[in-house]
Amino acid sequence: MTVRVNGRVVTPTGVIRQGCVEWDGERITAVAEYPSVRDGHWILPGFVDMHTHGGGGHTFTTGDADQARAAAGFHLRHGTTTLLASLVSSPFPVMRAATEAFAPLVEEGVLAGVHFEGPYLSDARCGAQNPEHLRDPSTDELAELIELGHGTVRMVTLAPERDGALEAIKLLTAARVVAAVGHTDATYEQTRAAIAAGASVGTHLFNGMRPVHHREPGPVVALLEAPTVICELVADGVHLHDGMLTFATTTAGPDRAALITDAMAAAGMADGEYELGGQAVTVTDGVARLARDGAIAGSTLTMDAALRHAVDAGIPMADAARMVATTPARAIGLGDRVGALQVGLRADLVVLDDDLNVVRVLRGGSWVE
Repeated sequence: MTVRVNGRVVTPTGVIRQGCVEWDGERITAVAEYPSVRDGHWILPGFVDMHTHGGGGHTFTTGDADQARAAAGFHLRHGTTTLLASLVSSPFPVMRAATEAFAPLVEEGVLAGVHFEGPYLSDARCGAQNPEHLRDPSTDELAELIELGHGTVRMVTLAPERDGALEAIKLLTAARVVAAVGHTDATYEQTRAAIAAGASVGTHLFNGMRPVHHREPGPVVALLEAPTVICELVADGVHLHDGMLTFATTTAGPDRAALITDAMAAAGMADGEYELGGQAVTVTDGVARLARDGAIAGSTLTMDAALRHAVDAGIPMADAARMVATTPARAIGLGDRVGALQVGLRADLVVLDDDLNVVRVLRGGSWVE
């Protein structure tokens, strides 16, 4: 049975002010003008969050399937219809157990995959990562996780200056796993070598990276200028100044800039004491920081809030919509399934009011209760 929703439809090419989206079952069957409609709600593709550690008081970082299901449900209510479960630097047994625990959720469609942010990261740029767990990349570990997960492992963030990083990147890309550059003190040249080896994502650009210098551009410039790299940006006003958010978006373009939440369990919760990867986190005024040194420890962001922030910062709606859906979907290899209001893709959409607050969420052709 064909079902329709009418309003201001945001497509990859622009906004249909008087439009409709139709679907039959789980697939979009039509996106078109609908002249009898008078500007209704905004209709955007379902959001795709390629980097989130939890939310609603639940975490992905322990590898607990019940926690993961609850965290995914929290973000779904905020419009995120596709997400990766991001873990933090951990001992290998934890990584292995998480892969096994989350594989059924990936098969079920609750998760789109797992993102291992670490443990192959820089000691100098570890941020909120636990320094006790950082180590050089291991192709043996990665090969075992990939085989164990049967498609569960979707992305791995590593620092390209660590011994064995280029070999790890080549292994990942050969297995169709996204290799991301992050938490790195790499030089410009080392970052370019990682990109040449197949790295295609910059993990929360600027954060956890050697800063830009006019005589040593570092990883930020190498990632921004590479046409094959999609750069993650945390649009919460804490991780990035709005001027840097718009600069990076203008430089890379909305087809290479992806908004992420980097959310932890405290997203949607009250200020207080939490934990991230076994480390104590204090949330004050919605900002999460490590108790031990005050380092930013993820965020309390949701994708709808990231969209609102980006638009308030001056990013046009059509561009911001690509950055929360189309671009991240393509970054993690799912652009042929989700991430846009296009015929044939999964019927995922978010209905927003004039203030860009979520009114309704559709996933796979069914309204979320």
